[in-house]
Amino acid sequence: MRDLHLSLNQTQRVRLEAALHELQSLAPAAASAAAVTVADTIPVNQEDNILKGHGTSDQDGEVVATLCGVVERVNKLVYVRTLRARYKPEVGDIIVGRVIEIAPKRWRLEINFSQDAVLMLSSMNLPDGIQRRRTAVDELNMRSIFEENDVICAEVRGFQHDGSLHLQARSEKYGKLERGQLLTVPPYLVKRKKQHFHHLAQYDVDLILGCNGFIWVGEHVVVGEKTKTTEDQQKSSDDAENFTPLETRKHICRLANAVRVLSALGFTLTVELIIETAEASASSNVEVNNMLGAEFYVQTAEREAKRRADLLRKKNGAR
Repeated sequence: MRDLHLSLNQTQRVRLEAALHELQSLAPAAASAAAVTVADTIPVNQEDNILKGHGTSDQDGEVVATLCGVVERVNKLVYVRTLRARYKPEVGDIIVGRVIEIAPKRWRLEINFSQDAVLMLSSMNLPDGIQRRRTAVDELNMRSIFEENDVICAEVRGFQHDGSLHLQARSEKYGKLERGQLLTVPPYLVKRKKQHFHHLAQYDVDLILGCNGFIWVGEHVVVGEKTKTTEDQQKSSDDAENFTPLETRKHICRLANAVRVLSALGFTLTVELIIETAEASASSNVEVNNMLGAEFYVQTAEREAKRRADLLRKKNGAR
């Protein structure tokens, strides 16, 4: 919310502040109690011989927070988890990146991290799909696979000695992404889940929520759909393959704007919330370009506040 700059009139400002106040009041009490700012004292039992972790310091016998965030406790370890942090990679993360350099036997990618990531030629499937040793010819043809500014989806395989990431793209679901939009959001708004690839069948659109804060919204591509056509057939079908229907392009833009609105409001991005926001704009007859206007931001905040209030009411009613 701190980066949100909108030209709100007086009525919209009051409505937005009321919705944000309600959202804050609906936050769990335990989370509010665990929140600390710099120089706040963290209550601990000194007799437990606690271990002071990241974001803590010892001042006059008391444990003091050196970061703004939430206090986490794991056995005897006490540390502060920052709410607004840069992307911290973990092995197995699904990420979306952009090729910035082609080096010998590898591609270098920008992934919204302090260092670039490396995708080795040996860590991905070849276009023919055959599992074999990479040859000098494959290295010469690297630019025909990925070139500069191509958007790629891959998985974090590990870390190299210099701290950079080592990626792999051996599965058919990984690889080059085309005919869509690449969005950048704060990484802490994308939570790690079992599924980061989503096919929105009602829109014929693929949505990839990268753990690194790069989100891809593009035309649906069937995994493994690689027909072996001759050069003549490929030339004749180039125009048809590269054409995205107008209706699909509108869906891509609507979903992308839904992501932009939710990100600006600071809401955690889930596929359900993105679809709900896009459908709300369509049902309210809001044009795609008007979704980034002040009124739709206010409506989205009010809708989310109402949704969370209903969920809390149902939860309390079930008890």
